[in-house]
Amino acid sequence: MSIEQRLLGRSGLKVPALSFGTANFGLTHEGATQVEEARRLLDICIEAGVTMFDTANVYKGGASEQVLGSAIAGRRDQVLISTKGGDRVGPGPNDVGSSRFHLINAVEAQLKRLGTDYIDLYQIHTFDALTPIEESLRALDDMVRAGKIRYAGVSNFSGWQLATSIGIAERSGLPRYVSQQVYYSLIGREYEWELMPAGLHLGVSAVVWSPLGWGRLTGRLRRGSPVPADSRLHKRPDIGPPVNDRIMYDVIDVLDQIAEETGRSIPQIALNWVLGRPTVASVIIGARNEAQLRENIGATGWSLSAEQVTRLDDVSSVTPIYPYWHQREKFERIPSPV
Repeated sequence: MSIEQRLLGRSGLKVPALSFGTANFGLTHEGATQVEEARRLLDICIEAGVTMFDTANVYKGGASEQVLGSAIAGRRDQVLISTKGGDRVGPGPNDVGSSRFHLINAVEAQLKRLGTDYIDLYQIHTFDALTPIEESLRALDDMVRAGKIRYAGVSNFSGWQLATSIGIAERSGLPRYVSQQVYYSLIGREYEWELMPAGLHLGVSAVVWSPLGWGRLTGRLRRGSPVPADSRLHKRPDIGPPVNDRIMYDVIDVLDQIAEETGRSIPQIALNWVLGRPTVASVIIGARNEAQLRENIGATGWSLSAEQVTRLDDVSSVTPIYPYWHQREKFERIPSPV
């Protein structure tokens, strides 16, 4: 199997349609993926063409980056590393945010943990309202010019934050964000209201996190049945994206029907739907074991029928908040980006 390669935003960088998330990589953390297991998972990914690996400096206190760096040792030229910075990493007043001070310190520490001298895609993890946008962009520009970062993106920004940042970058000749890492799934389609149109207009691709709705579209949840004992939903039920239970189970019902029609699993169908959406360059998959990973990789290389996509669109549709419902009513004659 060869994973499709897609251009990342308004850049010349091609990324695989699937990338692998390493948030569960750790050293001494209970239940975390250790180096040897991580190396085997990466073997499977690289063999299949899943060659971009996503992490962040706050995942497992930086251990995710350290394990990833160990797992890719000797094959750095075969992979793309995407990581994030800007969230709090210590108790000090400058241990958080997108200031020049924090970003430069963060990147230097991340390069050491990853065992590399450059990061392919560096993303601002969260918008920092206290730091001038130009300051953050100039810090990124310095690191791009120094060869420490090759492309810049954002994560969890709002539409106005993304648009304002790109406007400043274009006026000042600073690095233009090429991607936005976003939550998007069949049971979480808010991305379509503002961020997707912004991405289409600005030439910014989506790198999607939690495409299975925080583990709810794995095929293990069933209407009227308890949450499986080993599900992460027991430990973190209120941290993940909010979900409308009625819509979720209606979506699962349709996924079940399409699984019977196609012979594909529920996760594969849910991932394939996201892969077919406008602006999506790469979908981050995770896996606790080899079987899960191979199943998720099987979401590529085939397509849902137009009729099946319509059924999934219809069952997962919700009325957007203001002003999006108002705009949709007024401009319903204009073709929707979705």
